[in-house]
Amino acid sequence: MKKKLDLLRNDPWLEPFANAVEGRHEDTLRTLRRITADTGGSLTRFANAYNYFGLHRDPDGNWIFRELAPNATDIWLVGTFSEWETRPQFRLHRIDGGVWEVKIDKNLIHDGDLYKMKVCWPGGEGERIPAYATRVVQDPATGIFSAQVYAPAKPYRFRITDFRPDVNPLLIYECHIGMAQEKEDVGTYDDFREKILPRIARDGYNAIQIMAIQEHPYYGSFGYHVSSFYAPSSRFGTPDQLKRLIDEAHRLGIAVIMDIVHSHAVKNENEGIGRIDGSPDLYFHSGPRREHPVWDSLVFDYGKDHVLHFLLSNCKYWLEEFRFDGFRFDGVTSMLYLDHGLGNTFGSYADYYNGNQDTDAITYLTLANLLIHKVNPNAITIAEEMSGMPGLAMKFSQGGIGFDYRMAMGIPDYWIKTIKERKDEDWHPTSIFWELTNRRSDEKTISYCESHDQALVGDKTIIFRLIDKEMYWHMSVDDANFAVERGMALHKMIRLVTLATINGGYLNFMGNEFGHPEWIDFPREGNGWSYRYARRQWDLVDRDDLKYKFLNRFDNAMIETVSRIYDFQTLPIEKLWEKDDDQVLAFGRGDLIFIFNWNPSKSFSDYGFLAPAGEYEVILDSDAKNFGGFGFIDDTVHHFTIPDPVYSPSGKGWLKMYLPARTAQILRRVKNR
Repeated sequence: MKKKLDLLRNDPWLEPFANAVEGRHEDTLRTLRRITADTGGSLTRFANAYNYFGLHRDPDGNWIFRELAPNATDIWLVGTFSEWETRPQFRLHRIDGGVWEVKIDKNLIHDGDLYKMKVCWPGGEGERIPAYATRVVQDPATGIFSAQVYAPAKPYRFRITDFRPDVNPLLIYECHIGMAQEKEDVGTYDDFREKILPRIARDGYNAIQIMAIQEHPYYGSFGYHVSSFYAPSSRFGTPDQLKRLIDEAHRLGIAVIMDIVHSHAVKNENEGIGRIDGSPDLYFHSGPRREHPVWDSLVFDYGKDHVLHFLLSNCKYWLEEFRFDGFRFDGVTSMLYLDHGLGNTFGSYADYYNGNQDTDAITYLTLANLLIHKVNPNAITIAEEMSGMPGLAMKFSQGGIGFDYRMAMGIPDYWIKTIKERKDEDWHPTSIFWELTNRRSDEKTISYCESHDQALVGDKTIIFRLIDKEMYWHMSVDDANFAVERGMALHKMIRLVTLATINGGYLNFMGNEFGHPEWIDFPREGNGWSYRYARRQWDLVDRDDLKYKFLNRFDNAMIETVSRIYDFQTLPIEKLWEKDDDQVLAFGRGDLIFIFNWNPSKSFSDYGFLAPAGEYEVILDSDAKNFGGFGFIDDTVHHFTIPDPVYSPSGKGWLKMYLPARTAQILRRVKNR
């Protein structure tokens, strides 16, 4: 009798859709057997395309170049070494399976040479950047991109060779290399390593999630319209400089997660792989499915083995060559469904299994997770996914797709909606607690208040929604302003309650820990190609005369609090109290109790709620003067539960607390009763 998958056993509501769940599992097994038939069943050996295709040295030091281009009729390498002319010694010849190859004397090509392919196909020709190019640079004068030979005489060697992420819980600092600097310019890998990594380490985060690593022709795309999947973006520096950054992060105990884009590709034909051999569907779908209806990009055809070869090898490449510790897969919802999940509310399980699943894409994602965890058992994989597809963050052996975490994308939407649409008097603890804890018990999530999405131009960060223009005039420490006081209080509470309820990890976008003002707007024609908003104003948090330092201190304190508790995210959450008319919420995790008074005007004296019996101390108080509060709470006072004969048999008693309006406290039990 076939063993029932854990996903189905854990959730009886999925039983009507068992065939679909079991079917996708079997699809993956069939594909795995097929693509590894020539590698002895080894997925890691299958994912070696980057060692075969592209430009490499052979054992004698000569060059060998290969490209998959079945529609091509002729190919040459052209570049600075040939004065961009077609020459016989750089002409490729066709070998098996649509692969083209050329062997070149070691003295003809040198480090730093620029090159492309001159490709001819039936009815046309054009210059193309190789699909497996590992370095692509842009001419600052013409804006033209070319591949570049990268063969430094002394390549960077990693100093940290045995790094294992210590991420229990996983605390992610989402970042972008180019806009991490303060000057109105593009930051570099070296800038980030020297100036930003030390900040992140001091702030207590144990992982960084880096955006925009894969080469992209348009800076303002935030890195999501990728052209060269194997090339780290040269606008930030060299591949070795990226390696040095990752090495330094590991020295500091920080895991490095790459924001990888395999959900689509840029349409640009001169820079990308859209028509690399003249055909529109080598890597992509043909017909109406070729172009994404919203993103103005190309959609991969995951049903083709050479596409699996290209993308799976890409995962292994970044893990092995650069020692990334895992990936956040972008746009997973778009991959899972034939209609890209557009216009679907996903209000019932039937919405997931109505024939709209993209089985090929689901198989690819499952194989990617199997491969990544085979290459590095400690790797971290995160799915950016909004539909709530069951099993996405469960192991393949359990019937899942294999991600370690899924992004809790409903949480930032909830906070934005609450801030925009509800009066302060209508912030109900029942609603807040339900939103933050409503998730599948067998899947880990990454909770967050806001990411880069909420900071983009056209949107607003939480702090800017709360304080708005008053931030420009009233953030001095000696300036009392109601809007600023309210905004800072709620900013602290929102972040703490989101962190306190995690079941997997927590994410913050760089600068939001101290309430970075304004938005992100990359250089574009509409803003005069300005870098004014494509940077981070670190001086704001470094200045003693401004209030940003208070928000940063509070963020540091709450991160440190959960970091001290190993596997904090696995501790059961016990709701102790929620009362919407008072707007008070209290819940416990381990020896900690988290108490929130969301009431905008009422402070409560001797407010009672049931808690595990014992003696408690205050370990974090959002109202402390050190965090920009009023200091109404005496943090030196210990609190003792009051016995109640009705509840004493259950080990609980009444805690009586002073709860100032718009404040949060964390208590720690120091003694049981």
